[in-house]
Amino acid sequence: MPKVAVVGAGQAGLLAAHALHRQGHEVTLYSDRTPEDFLTKARPTGTAARFEMSLAFERELGLERWFDVAPHGEGIHLTFSPALDNQLLTLLGRFSKPFLAVDVRLQSATWIRELDDRGGQVEIANVDVSMLEQIAAANDLTVVAAGRRELQSLFPRDESRSSYREPQRILGMVNVTGVADVLPYAPWFRPVKFNFFAPFGEMFWVPWYSKDGHRAWSVLLEAKAGGPIDQFKHAGSAEELLGIAKRLIRDLCPWDADWIADAVPCDDNAWLVGSFVPEVRQVVGTLPSGRHVMALGDTAQSLDPIGGQGANNGNKMARTFSEAVAKQGEGPFDEAWMRGAMDRFWARHAEIERFNNTLLEPLTTPGKLLLAAQYGSTAKPGDMSPQQRIADRFCDNFDDPALLTPAFHDAKLARAALKQEFGTAVPAIVKGFARVGKGQLRQRRGRSAEHPGMPAATPRELRRGAGAPN
Repeated sequence: MPKVAVVGAGQAGLLAAHALHRQGHEVTLYSDRTPEDFLTKARPTGTAARFEMSLAFERELGLERWFDVAPHGEGIHLTFSPALDNQLLTLLGRFSKPFLAVDVRLQSATWIRELDDRGGQVEIANVDVSMLEQIAAANDLTVVAAGRRELQSLFPRDESRSSYREPQRILGMVNVTGVADVLPYAPWFRPVKFNFFAPFGEMFWVPWYSKDGHRAWSVLLEAKAGGPIDQFKHAGSAEELLGIAKRLIRDLCPWDADWIADAVPCDDNAWLVGSFVPEVRQVVGTLPSGRHVMALGDTAQSLDPIGGQGANNGNKMARTFSEAVAKQGEGPFDEAWMRGAMDRFWARHAEIERFNNTLLEPLTTPGKLLLAAQYGSTAKPGDMSPQQRIADRFCDNFDDPALLTPAFHDAKLARAALKQEFGTAVPAIVKGFARVGKGQLRQRRGRSAEHPGMPAATPRELRRGAGAPN
C-alpha cells in the first residue's frame, strides 16, 4: 500500500490520517504539539461547530466521543439590525439534527492518542520546508494541513475560486463558563445566538464543550474596521477580551447583557484575536526540488467563521480526498490527481464558499424575500407553520449549503422555496413584510418590536434592566 504523510494535527489533518490508516495505508502524522501540549499550552483555533454531515464522517471513523456530554446545538436564533437599536426581524429555526462544538484542543489530543493506539505513526516536529522535502521524498503522498505561514505559502491563491483580497472582519473569540445553558428569552431550545448588525459586523454565541469538561459558550465578535464593534483587536488576554465583549453586548445586544454578566473564561488560553483573508488556494504545492504536496483544510481554503463552515469544510474535504486516495489504489498521486480530487470536492461543495460569502455581504434581494416570509418563526415544540419550515431550511443550509444558498441569489428559486412551504409565494412575502413593517412602526413609537422569542422591552429599556420575554 502507498505510504502517506499528513502534516498538521488539526481537525482536517487528523480525520484524513485516521481515514487513510483505516484504508490500510502506512500513515505518518506530523504534529507540532504533543497531546499534553494541546491540553495545557495551546489555544483553540476556532469554535469548530460541526453539523450532521461532518459528524457522520467522525462517527464512521469511530472518533465522535462527546455526543453524550457536549451541549447539543439545536437551532439558530437570529436578530437582524440595520442600525443601532433597530431590530428589523428575527429568525428562530431548528436543525434536523443537533450540531456539536467541541474544544479542538481536546479533539486533537484524543485523536492523536487514538491514531497511535490504532497503529499509525505519530511524529512530534515543527515541519519547515526543508523537512517537508524529506517527508515528501519518503512518501507516496504528502498532505499539508498545517497553519504555519511558511508551509501555506507553498500553495498559491486560486484566483478563479477566491473572492477577496483583504480581511473582511476583525475577529475575536473567547470561550466562557458561568452562564446559563439556554437563553432566558427563548429557553425552549439551545441555539446559536446570531446578532447581525448590517453596517458594522456581527456578534454571536455558540454552545461549546471545553477541554476540561465544561458545558460552555464560545463568544465570537466580527467587526468591520472602524465600526462600533472594532474595539478588541489589541486585547492581550482572555479576561481583557471578555471585558470588552461584555461592554459591547451591553451597548449593542442588551438582551444578553444579564445572561453573560457572570461569565468567566474557560481557561487562560481560551481566546483568539486576529484577521485573515478568506480565500481558496491551489491544492498543489511545489517544493524547491519539484516534488508536489497537497493542501487540505484551512491550508486549502480559509473561511471566515461567520458561517460556521471552516471545520465542516475541512471534514468534507478530508472525506473527499481520502475517498479519492482509495479510488486511485496504488497511485500515482501526482499533480493531476491532486487537482482532480480538489475539482471533485468543489463540484459537490462549492456552495460552502458562496454561502459563507453571502453572510459577509449585504443581504441579497432574494434573501430579503426568504427572511421576510419566515418572520414569525418561533422554534417552539409543535410549531410546524410554513414560517417555521422556511426558518428550519435556513438552519439546515449550514449543514449542506447546497440546499438553500442558490435561492439567496435567484428570486425564482426563492419564490419556489416559499411556494413549496406556503402553497403560494407572493402572499407569504407580502404578509411577511407587513409584519416586519408593524415592528418598525412600534419601534419608532418607542415600543418593543414584539419579535418572537425576544424580551418584551426596547434595547434602551433592556440596558436599564427592564423587560420580560415574549
